[in-house]
Amino acid sequence: MGVLRTTRIILSWELFNNSRVPQTHIASQLNVNRDTVRLWIKGIKEFGLDGFLNKYQNAKKGERAKRKVDGLLKVRIWNLRDENRGCCGQKIKEFLLSDYNSDLSHTTIYKILREKYKLRSKWKKYKIRGPVPKAIKPREVVQMDSVDFGNIYAFTSVDIFTKEAEVKLFSSLTALDGLRFLNYSFRKTYKHADLIQTDGGSEFKKEFRLNVFKYADKHRYSRPYKKNEQSYIESFNRSLRKECLGWGKYKESDIPTLTEELSSYLIWYHDKRPHMGLNMQTPNKFIKGLPDF
Repeated sequence: MGVLRTTRIILSWELFNNSRVPQTHIASQLNVNRDTVRLWIKGIKEFGLDGFLNKYQNAKKGERAKRKVDGLLKVRIWNLRDENRGCCGQKIKEFLLSDYNSDLSHTTIYKILREKYKLRSKWKKYKIRGPVPKAIKPREVVQMDSVDFGNIYAFTSVDIFTKEAEVKLFSSLTALDGLRFLNYSFRKTYKHADLIQTDGGSEFKKEFRLNVFKYADKHRYSRPYKKNEQSYIESFNRSLRKECLGWGKYKESDIPTLTEELSSYLIWYHDKRPHMGLNMQTPNKFIKGLPDF
């Protein structure tokens, strides 16, 4: 501890204790932060001037040793990300705890990930965003959309409460394809919904519109340029690209191969992939915990 800092501590105490100078004025005169002065005076009151100086001096000896993460643990974190299709740090934290009984903070996990991967920056959390549909029970809201993969289109759907999802590939993007996907996804998974929400694309008009009320009480089109009203399905579409189909373009002849990959992915998605929106449970585990469902 330098002499100058020792002198400032002593002067702070003398000005406060003997001259009754306010702490803000003391900080201004000594050119230090007022919170620093407050902590000095608090410490002196508790330990006495000599006791505080000794305690302060001992605390300043040398730099604190940097904490190191075991190399094996780093490899496990990297492997978990690769094995789980580039999953986020929150999910890696859960996998570490369940598979290796290791509990690391999210900050530490992301530091380790940045050593090997280029991570995307966070979205702007204070940006004004449009309203999104709410659900407090299964089948209250099912969102549907389509994703362009060149000569192939993936029709997607998700129950925004349980996070159950369905995907089917088509070689065209018509309202008849939309109807076929509606029949497929609801006969297989959802059965019935209070509300089906889609965007205003042509694939959700005509034949789709004429038949949608067989499976839902209401059908709502999200507002143009308000993609956040479709936030749940947009989030799933992003995961579908990142974790399964990627950002490439495909030919119609690729549909059989991609369908097999999708089948494997959806099994993993429902049985193995934890969701932050489900308190880090998988959709199937979350559903099993619901009463009377």
